[in-house]
Amino acid sequence: MSEFLTTKQVQELLQVDRTTIYRMINDGRLIGVKVGQQWRFARSEIQAILEGGLPPEKESQPGVTPEILPTHCVQVIQDVFAEVAEVGAITTHLNGEPITQPSNCNPFCQLIRATHSGNLACKASWQKLAATPEINADEFFTCHAGLQYSRAGIRVSDYISSILVAGQYYTQAPNPDEETQRIHELAIRHGIAPDALLEASAALPVLDPRLQQKIGRWLRRVAQTFGDIGRERAELMGRLQK
Repeated sequence: MSEFLTTKQVQELLQVDRTTIYRMINDGRLIGVKVGQQWRFARSEIQAILEGGLPPEKESQPGVTPEILPTHCVQVIQDVFAEVAEVGAITTHLNGEPITQPSNCNPFCQLIRATHSGNLACKASWQKLAATPEINADEFFTCHAGLQYSRAGIRVSDYISSILVAGQYYTQAPNPDEETQRIHELAIRHGIAPDALLEASAALPVLDPRLQQKIGRWLRRVAQTFGDIGRERAELMGRLQK
């Protein structure tokens, strides 16, 4: 057996379904590494779970609603949306905690999120976006790293349970001198080599006016689809429980 296991192998060893695997990843009970579109899990970690039993499901944190979105399904749709729209995308709880893995994440944001302080700053930006989820999806926001974002609320039944965020772009080209200074300060703040972050910033896209006009409409459609999926899943779960 290899040092890393596939999702299917972990399912068979733990005797759980695929949805449970993704739920364990989301709430931190299971640590995996994503290789392309596939998850891999260290054999030593699975062995530890087998010896100690499945860890209990974590209690919900403030701002985290019960998981009703099938993560594996939402992730695929989000990945396609991000690729077509040429932006980064992520789905989060209202407190900023991610539900999905980032889609189409550029090197600049990868460097920031790889640091503890940078990851916390990203979550804080997502939480701020979720604080007013009824605002028009066509509106652009600026995150802690100075990039533009849009978002749409995901409504399940009669409440907004989470948000879909699209970002990691500029709506207009920044001033080169001001941008260099800002990125240098950002790198120092999060303990990143300034030259590396500056080099990664060269790949940050400037969203052209055509895409700027479409991004809000696409966000609303995808968020509505996620809401429909969550609602249907909740109804199915209710019928099964009865």
